[in-house]
Amino acid sequence: MKYTENEIMQYVLENDVKFIKLFFTDIFGVLRSVSIMPGALERALVCGIPFDASAIKGFLQTSVSDLFLKPDPETLAVLPWRPQQGRVIRFYCSIVYPDGRAFEGDTRQLLRRCVNTIEQAGYGCFIRTKCEFYLFETDEHGYPTAVPHDRAGYCALAPEDRGENVRRDICLTLEQMGLHPETSHHEKGPGQHEIDFKYGEAFCAADDMSTFKNTVQTIAARNGLAASFCPKPIPDKSGSGFHVNFALTKDGNSVFDSKAENKETRWFIAGILAHIREITAFLNPLRSSYSRFGSFEAPRILSWSCQNRSQLVRIPASPGGYQRIEVRSPDPSCNHYLAFALLLSAGMDGIKQQLSLQPAQNENAAFLCNGSTVEQSLPASLDEAVRLAAESPFVRSLLPEAIVSAYADAKTVYDDSYFGVW
Repeated sequence: MKYTENEIMQYVLENDVKFIKLFFTDIFGVLRSVSIMPGALERALVCGIPFDASAIKGFLQTSVSDLFLKPDPETLAVLPWRPQQGRVIRFYCSIVYPDGRAFEGDTRQLLRRCVNTIEQAGYGCFIRTKCEFYLFETDEHGYPTAVPHDRAGYCALAPEDRGENVRRDICLTLEQMGLHPETSHHEKGPGQHEIDFKYGEAFCAADDMSTFKNTVQTIAARNGLAASFCPKPIPDKSGSGFHVNFALTKDGNSVFDSKAENKETRWFIAGILAHIREITAFLNPLRSSYSRFGSFEAPRILSWSCQNRSQLVRIPASPGGYQRIEVRSPDPSCNHYLAFALLLSAGMDGIKQQLSLQPAQNENAAFLCNGSTVEQSLPASLDEAVRLAAESPFVRSLLPEAIVSAYADAKTVYDDSYFGVW
């Protein structure tokens, strides 16, 4: 819901709001926050609240460190796990320079511009996500251990599934915040879970994913657990995927079809397959991401199919509603604003260029690996993926040089722990 400045100030007064958190995301996808008191809110809405950008990984050098956070009025939400007396609310923010110019490292606004471009071309754009995560036990100090919360398997029930109540609390909390989780279940790995969302407008879906991750980690901690969005937290167990479903509409009608007989369906898939290698560094940003590839959960081969889950891109069975295209290679450690923008741009480039689509592969993708070439596969390592991204005219046509350079430099120098994912 969009509020005016006066309505926001009135809401704060009438709802006993005592604390306001300003959320923003760094270029690596880590959610960060600056907190203000109600007396500073009007200034925040008008000109923003300053923070030291030089202290944020990948943002700015110390000599030009001042950036400002401007709350997005549409993203006001109460944090339901905080006290109901003296409430805490949050906003997602735009990041701007002192003179009001947009900061080029603000990936949230980069996605907004991408979605606006798609809408100007006459399309509606919707996203549905399926995100997997692990729950681990914590030690006496509340720090994560390597012990999974349970030993259950796919779609297990309580008491074997010890995370059932935690998932319920997560879903109910998300509903209180205006999100729309549809299904949840135990996944294949011990202590591994998945929560799937209803379709939403692309930009809102990205903010919802930030809320989802924050909520999962918060509710897990309240239950004495630690939530991990690492792509492969247990080396010999299932990796965690972040399956992204796209739907396009024209004049309110679905553009895609279930059998890829529609030209736009085929062009969109062809665009993703044409560009997936050069954007993989942003979809799979950790060194451990690449140990996921080549298994059923994350196919390595650049292939597609109708319904076959072992392929990198598939068209799921979808009775009623939006017909969708699912991309199965991303993992939950990515910056989802960047991931959505790059995948959407790749698909739309396929439509623009009317790229031809290779034949569908309907057998298990694991059997295709032996005969595939390097060009027919996802990058084998983060180093290879970063090199492809840095050399890509497509990536550089979409992302500012500052993002590409900072991202490539950090991924080349630091290990996974530097990026706050364990």
